[in-house]
Amino acid sequence: MNETKTIYKPTLKAVKAAAEKLSGVSSVTPLIKNAQYSKLFGANIYFKREDLQEVRSYKIRGAYNKISSLSETQVEDEIVCASAGNHAQGVAISCKLLKIKGTIFMPAPTPNQKIEQVQLFGEDYIDVVLIGDTFDDAYDAAIEECERLNKTFIHPFNDKKVIEGQATVGLEIIDQAKVQPIHYVFVPVGGGGLSSGLSSVFKILSPQTKIIGVEPKGAPSMITSLNNNRVTELKSIENFVDGAAVKRVGDLNFEICRETLHDVITVDEGKICQTILDLYNKDAIVVEPAGALSVSALEQYAEDIHEKNVVCIISGSNNDITRTPEIKERALLYGNLKHYFIVKFPQRAGALREFVSTILGPTDDITHFEYTKKVNRENDVAVVGLELKKPSDLEPLITKMKLHNFYGDYLNDKPDLFQFLI
Repeated sequence: MNETKTIYKPTLKAVKAAAEKLSGVSSVTPLIKNAQYSKLFGANIYFKREDLQEVRSYKIRGAYNKISSLSETQVEDEIVCASAGNHAQGVAISCKLLKIKGTIFMPAPTPNQKIEQVQLFGEDYIDVVLIGDTFDDAYDAAIEECERLNKTFIHPFNDKKVIEGQATVGLEIIDQAKVQPIHYVFVPVGGGGLSSGLSSVFKILSPQTKIIGVEPKGAPSMITSLNNNRVTELKSIENFVDGAAVKRVGDLNFEICRETLHDVITVDEGKICQTILDLYNKDAIVVEPAGALSVSALEQYAEDIHEKNVVCIISGSNNDITRTPEIKERALLYGNLKHYFIVKFPQRAGALREFVSTILGPTDDITHFEYTKKVNRENDVAVVGLELKKPSDLEPLITKMKLHNFYGDYLNDKPDLFQFLI
């Protein structure tokens, strides 16, 4: 006799109970029409501003809903979590509000801004342990601590109560929407907590809405699992979008998402960086990389969303200002406006002046220059970074470099070398 597999699905009753429990704890964040993107795509584009939560992300919803459901014994034994930042903040403030002691394991590369915020929200109720390079490293250490000391692990996404807490985002959107129907919702996907919870609510209350999951190109854990029809752990990931970079999605989340998501797409990290800059420069909205995922995906659906009602989940704003130079660099590279070359300079006076006056255009800018003079060589070489005003300026630039014998090599398409420059 074949065993029937029971798949967990959050009920509307459970999500409404979570919403009631979160009343006065998490904010009912605004659903705001964005003029810039609405005009750009000829659609009604609304932002669900979860970046305006006290902890600046939606994660407080799932964390508080889970921790507040623990038994007295679990509370006495204390709790543990692993997080790249946002879940940690949700757990930290929940510990303080509920007066529960917790230990939070975070990857060592986590931006300082997030670490400081965790300590601020948790105060004396939490201890922060920095360990490993990725979320998965921190996760392994946290699980070992739970097993060793009989503590309760608060999972960031693969947990029923966490999913039900995150699902309240969907409940609020449906209640707040001034236009009907909602045709599309774009939701960031990391481990799958928000996407599985939100999509479950829409499946019940607005089944015609298409929920589009959005992952960073460098960490496509959900789309890989869906393509393989099973949860698949990635061997390596790009950690830049730290709020959505996990090697393995949750089992509960995967089973829900495979039934409730209309599509899952990936977005290049460079595109995400450009969105971060655009949102700041044009709308004064500060978002972290994961918070820009949903907006970054709109371009791929430009034809589908034309004249439609669309919601983008702005999931978080915990961005470290020290990352701004890297964000700008990645955006320029993605836009084909930043280029690195090996340039050959003849060993004679005036060679650099000739390069600047003859080769570079009036709007080209040197942003990187590394040069070491060698003896007994006809030509010396330099690594030169150039910022152009438009992508079409590249080919004429290379043509002039070759014509005047300055061209050595183009580095943007050589990842083994290029990784040392950015």
